[in-house]
Amino acid sequence: MESNIIKPEMIEARSFEIIGEELGDRKLDPRYELIIKRCIHTSADFEYADSLYFADGVVEIIKDAITSGACIVTDTRMAQAGINKRRIEAYGGEVLCFIGDEDVAAEAKSRGVTRSMVSMEKASRLGRPVIFAIGNAPTALMSICALKKQGILTPAAVVGVPVGFVNVCESKEELIESGIPCIVARGRKGGSNIAAAIINAIQYQLPLKKL
Repeated sequence: MESNIIKPEMIEARSFEIIGEELGDRKLDPRYELIIKRCIHTSADFEYADSLYFADGVVEIIKDAITSGACIVTDTRMAQAGINKRRIEAYGGEVLCFIGDEDVAAEAKSRGVTRSMVSMEKASRLGRPVIFAIGNAPTALMSICALKKQGILTPAAVVGVPVGFVNVCESKEELIESGIPCIVARGRKGGSNIAAAIINAIQYQLPLKKL
């Protein structure tokens, strides 16, 4: 039985081999192939080969932002935890999530809005470049778009992959139409794991800078 056990370091490599085999003759855009395959690896869902939208130049924009020390702001602790932080921090950035902050919760309650919306407003006051990784809350995407229209926020880029049924598709399309550099999982699918997977797939293409 032990001979059938795959060593831990080989599991991911074998998973990507299987993904390639199941894609068959399907040719993915080489600019996005690693990102698409990591989303499939994370979810075991091959629909990401068709549903991911990439704004022109967005991958290079995100790479440049990371190497310039941009912060990654997520809408959930799960996405924050799932993002590998070694490269982000080595280049001077941080991975932040404000959803559980007491001031965010208090303001959201007093205004009758979601904590995700208030979290994005808090991120707009960081005073440094921000990449948003949104995997749960469509209201976070709506807030980002509204802040952009008001001239309050200029995101470096947005990964917009909230999952669900209410305002999910609409918020994603609003993000695409906003002109903000973005990667979007069109339709209902997505999630915090997908948001983290996309950020990781991009940063893994960067050299690991020593701290």
